[in-house]
Amino acid sequence: MATDGFVTCLWFDGKAEEAARFYTSVFKDSSVGDTTYYPDDAPGAQAGTALTVDFTANGQRFVGLNGGPEFTFNEAISFQIMCEDQQEVDHYSARLIEDGGEQGPCGWVKDRFGVSWQVVPEAMLQMHRDPDPAKAKRVFGAMMQMHKLDIAALEKAYAGE
Repeated sequence: MATDGFVTCLWFDGKAEEAARFYTSVFKDSSVGDTTYYPDDAPGAQAGTALTVDFTANGQRFVGLNGGPEFTFNEAISFQIMCEDQQEVDHYSARLIEDGGEQGPCGWVKDRFGVSWQVVPEAMLQMHRDPDPAKAKRVFGAMMQMHKLDIAALEKAYAGE
């Protein structure tokens, strides 16, 4: 394993292994790696339970840490999923909210573990970057009215329809 680069550590309250299995089922280019376990004398933890689980999701390395209830996820940190088409938007939105997650505004979702994700169509970013401020403003206004993002509706707003 390389020692350079970034690895995202996600703090869970006993659900790191479940989360790793879930994320690797949602994203391609994913796998679960090594798991470490709490030793016999670990304070506040049952010996032999998972301490960390390494996994890769969509080619990105993560470590899930079963650190306890002290810290929880919030929207201050989120992961953006760049989507090529509506099928990808629909897939990631549906999969990430299954079994207790929730769809939020403007393409944001929160999964059942409390991790926030932004399901973003690449086409929307291109429309937002248009040098015509009226087009970009219409796309922004349409996006603000949506929960799961709808590329066709964003394109209509972009065109002024």
